[in-house]
Amino acid sequence: MIKYKCLKNQITIKGGYSIAPVQREDIEAIRNWRNQQMAVLRQAAEITKDEQKGYFSQEVWSQIENNEPSQILLGLLLDDKLIGYGGLVHISWEHKRAEVSFLSATDRAEVPPLYSKDFVTFLTLIKLLATDQLRLNRLFSETYHFRKSHISLLESAGFVKEGALRQHTLLDGKPIDSIIHGCLLS
Repeated sequence: MIKYKCLKNQITIKGGYSIAPVQREDIEAIRNWRNQQMAVLRQAAEITKDEQKGYFSQEVWSQIENNEPSQILLGLLLDDKLIGYGGLVHISWEHKRAEVSFLSATDRAEVPPLYSKDFVTFLTLIKLLATDQLRLNRLFSETYHFRKSHISLLESAGFVKEGALRQHTLLDGKPIDSIIHGCLLS
């Protein structure tokens, strides 16, 4: 099992849900979900199998022995079955903050009640991990403005809208805004 040195408890549990470090057998499903949902991600092109393996080897698993990795990627499991993934990225240990990322399995993302429950539960679990194990003070997120339901779920989970990065990204050649939310943990 892949384990992060910085985590005392590798698994955080709530009901039948849990988050745990992304494992080697998870990365192909994650690659497929990312390629299927590019419209909501900061991803410009489809990811190949080799690119996915290389990314996890070089950028993720190469840091698992660090006390302060720059990112911690976690699978979201329901009854021990992978249904999504996310984590803490762009971690600033000095400033005790991290960006939250999340992506649900495509079939679950397409069913609003499932997506809502999965995402809100993930946010609850990631806040517990960030507070109890990592002693972070602040989490934040960046969301494309057209993801109204996603934004509403963030806000229902205690994230506060802090502003907009106007025309921050080109999507299909059109400028779109990114909405920034933050959550203070202390």
